Amino acid sequence: MPDAVRATARITYDDLVAMFPDEDDVRRELIDGELFVAPSPLVRHQRLVWRLTLSIGSHLEAHPEQGEAFGSPLDVVMTPYDVVEPDVLVVLGDQRDILTDKNVQGAPGLVVEILSPSTRKRDLTAKRQLFAREGVREYWIVDPDRNNVAVYRRNADGSFPLAITLDATDAETLTTPLLPGWELQLERWFR
Repeated sequence: MPDAVRATARITYDDLVAMFPDEDDVRRELIDGELFVAPSPLVRHQRLVWRLTLSIGSHLEAHPEQGEAFGSPLDVVMTPYDVVEPDVLVVLGDQRDILTDKNVQGAPGLVVEILSPSTRKRDLTAKRQLFAREGVREYWIVDPDRNNVAVYRRNADGSFPLAITLDATDAETLTTPLLPGWELQLERWFR
């Protein structure tokens, strides 16, 4: 399956909804008006998504003031031309106004993508640039081949640099200032 379907004009979210009015299991995203279609993820990918969503979700059940976690598929409409379906996202407690019945309207505080062969390049480049531009506070890129997590974190000056890369083989623990009290042992997550 091709990674992108090229269009002659930029596609908007309204165009996408009109083209595909019924829910299905196909992942469609828009980045700068370009449509990307990805196949279903692999089993290991989904295990990592499930474990992370469960871990963060359990933490947020005990601390609902910190926010709400979601797993894919859920449209995140960042602009009319930029609509993504992150593997995991967290809308923080101070962002609840971006939640609608249909989707998320704006940049979540935390976005997580688990690299897949069909999305690796886009996750590492176009999506990282989009998240930096649109105000995501943290972006985690999970590499299941290397058992590591690269954390991009927004600085006070607005920059969005790589803050740290954590590795499961070093028995490191993933934490974030966005979710005080939450932690995940990488060795256990990647098992």
